Amino acid sequence: MMFLYWRNVFIKRGYYSPYNLLLILLFFHACKPERSDTEMIESTFDLSQKKSCCEKKASRFDTTNSDSTKGMIWVPGGEFTMGTNDPQSYATERPAHKVKVDGFWIDETEVTNLQFKEFVDATGYITVAEKKPVWEELQKQLPPGTPKPSDDKLVAASLVFSPPSYSISTSDYSQWWKWLPGANWKHPEGPESNLEGRWDHPVVHIAFEDANAYAKWAGKRLPTEAEWEFAARGGNNNNARYAWGAVLRPNGIFMANTFQGKFPHNNTKEDGFSSTAPVKSFCPNQLGVYDMIGNVWELTSNWFDLYEYKNIDQNLVLINPKGPSKSNDPEEPYSIKLVTKGGSFLCAENFCINYRPSARQGTAYDSGASHVGFRCVKSE
Repeated sequence: MMFLYWRNVFIKRGYYSPYNLLLILLFFHACKPERSDTEMIESTFDLSQKKSCCEKKASRFDTTNSDSTKGMIWVPGGEFTMGTNDPQSYATERPAHKVKVDGFWIDETEVTNLQFKEFVDATGYITVAEKKPVWEELQKQLPPGTPKPSDDKLVAASLVFSPPSYSISTSDYSQWWKWLPGANWKHPEGPESNLEGRWDHPVVHIAFEDANAYAKWAGKRLPTEAEWEFAARGGNNNNARYAWGAVLRPNGIFMANTFQGKFPHNNTKEDGFSSTAPVKSFCPNQLGVYDMIGNVWELTSNWFDLYEYKNIDQNLVLINPKGPSKSNDPEEPYSIKLVTKGGSFLCAENFCINYRPSARQGTAYDSGASHVGFRCVKSE
């Protein structure tokens, strides 16, 4: 939070590492290569011929009913291999391990702007990004002795993707993320933007407590990481690299909304989108669930532990795992993170390969950003 302010503080004090981008990482963790191993508006580009694999269905935006599973897909329970042993993956995804989950319902799509508006209209809810930060809470996630910023810096804001127009190193996230006052779910690119023409896009700038509040209102909950990954794999023991198979673009067809070109400055938009896409723009998986990969990172209910998978007994089958009891990332010890899954429209081949079911990253629990959203699940 206030990452530009704090970045300057750290530079001036001569300790630009390891907390040079702590505030960015507190409020958002962009797609990035693994630390220890080797992420505006819909385009009018016509994809009708490229998407011959499926026919786009009409969107559903009915009023939420806590007693209903309308707009949800049933996922029969089963056993599957979670994570991966693929060497072309990130360390936090390895090793693969056996997991079994009970059956559950999952939202057919990511929660849309219109669906979230219905929730806000019904409850008067105000999101984290719309509130002035409380220094005492922020201070808990900062190194001891971090000075308080001036009150004019502690304003309601959120992180917005703001790419440069020229090629840059991908080692400094602050070069393409802007802490923008007035940016929130209603104004994704800042106070001058709105949701006109984007009511069927996934809602963004959503923090964990915002997603939880919506889920509770809807009579649902956030998925566990295991439930999310099982659904992304089509509800079976599909160990393919991608949710749809071994090839990123089968027969040249784009299967998800990701970043084409050289990240972050040159998005060629070959898939037709420069930012979020309307839900159901791409083919559903075997279960009939849309956009589990790409579009926006999706929040889960699991705390993020960088070494979680390495500590799992490979001889066991985990039953309905809910993850660790607390967040743990020694490289960013002050940040409290949740697992997000699926990658987003900012995942690119030259910077991020997180558009895979096993991919996972930690995102600060009180963060919001222009490429983080969610969907809900419901037990039987």
